[in-house]
Amino acid sequence: MSIQPEHDLNPGDEAEPGTPGAGEDICDACAGSGALADGKSCPMCGGSGRVMRGIGGG
Repeated sequence: MSIQPEHDLNPGDEAEPGTPGAGEDICDACAGSGALADGKSCPMCGGSGRVMRGIGGG
C-alpha cells in the first residue's frame, strides 16, 4: 500500500481527482489560461489552467 497520492497535486489543488465532493475548477491565479501575466507557467495549477476544488459538502 502506497501513501503517495496517485496524481501529482499542484499548490492550488484542494483534493485529488476523483475525490467525492470535489471537482475541476478554473484556476484563480491565471484565470484558466495556464500562464501568468509575465508568460511563465502558473505555479498554482501547473500550467493546466485548472485546479481541483471542494464543491460539495457533507
